[in-house]
Amino acid sequence: MEALKKSVIVSLWFMFLTFPIMGVYVNNLEKTVTWHFDRIAYVGIAVFVLSFLWRFLMKRRDLGKQEEEESGEIKQNLITRLASKSSVSIPFVIAVAVFALMFPHIFSMYQTNIMISALVYVVLGLGLNIVVGLAGLLDLGYVAFYAVGAYAYALMNLHWGLSFWVALPVGALLGALFGILLGFPVLRLRGDYLAIVTLGFGEIIRLVLENWGEFTQGPSGIANIPRPDFFGLATGLTSSILFMYYLMLVLVIFTIFVVNRLKNSRIGRAWQALREDEIACQAMGIDKFKTKLMAFALGATWAGLVGVVFAAKTSFVNPASFTFLESAIILSIVVLGGMGSILGVILGAFILILLPEYLRAFSEYRMLVFGATMTLVMVFRPQGLIRDVRKKVDIQAVKKALGGSK
Repeated sequence: MEALKKSVIVSLWFMFLTFPIMGVYVNNLEKTVTWHFDRIAYVGIAVFVLSFLWRFLMKRRDLGKQEEEESGEIKQNLITRLASKSSVSIPFVIAVAVFALMFPHIFSMYQTNIMISALVYVVLGLGLNIVVGLAGLLDLGYVAFYAVGAYAYALMNLHWGLSFWVALPVGALLGALFGILLGFPVLRLRGDYLAIVTLGFGEIIRLVLENWGEFTQGPSGIANIPRPDFFGLATGLTSSILFMYYLMLVLVIFTIFVVNRLKNSRIGRAWQALREDEIACQAMGIDKFKTKLMAFALGATWAGLVGVVFAAKTSFVNPASFTFLESAIILSIVVLGGMGSILGVILGAFILILLPEYLRAFSEYRMLVFGATMTLVMVFRPQGLIRDVRKKVDIQAVKKALGGSK
């Protein structure tokens, strides 16, 4: 009843506010006034329904949180429950693999090119997931390492004619090096201070690339960057796009494997422990500075690696491709998908990159729909689309391993 009462008040208030705009039409030529009470009624009904639905969903969300707090158990959503069942997950993985392999032969080259961009952001999201999702370090300048990898290939090819395959590991190493250089002075900071410093680092890299014209070609950028070739198999435009697509598939699979192994390794446990409580980690003897530095370096490695792929894909790089908006999109992928969740980051990347493209039919409203979708997800699932479920500790096994001690 309280929700109904508040919804009625909100709808009446909206009807009052919109009445001068939608309810009255004045014809100055004929000096007549036309009243559109039907439009005001439609506004009132729509606002009432949306307000009541919003309050109902918010109530359900609060009840769910209360049940979790009382039971002490985190409820898993449908996707997580299905993923935990091998009878469902294995056939699903096989179906996805077959679909991914057949994608360029089913859809057009334009759709394949969009999918390559989505796969690039999948790798970027998984790389940032190490820093933000696992280690809990808010990095707003992640695009700087992405730019380092892209310009590494562009400049090495421009000045020394080095190929894509040589630049690929070099870009990854340079990304890791810049991650360490940034990490040494700033990782003693935390929270908002760390975020501001990393944001400044990203802007410094962009401004250096934009103003050091003698070395980086400035705002004009570097063009005619060669696409990767593999024993003459990727010579034409179509074959080159196909090769880039399958190359990105291999990189995504490799990234998923490495990040998953890191997450379940000793260093991954240390990252997650630091994310939860730094003081407790120090008390347990974990060197938080080295642990954070390793997270920064490994996250930057993937950004540098995929930066080389980006330069080869577009055949052109300039500083405008590496603005703060790119960092915000990559961070949104991690937060939307679920911090620490590999499957969530992949799903978040596909939603954020593919959804605006496939909403082009609603060209006037697509960004409005996109923003509303993001807002709804963040309100009703603040933990992300797929929550990172922590594994339960078997107390009896721990006691047995410790020789039966309490």
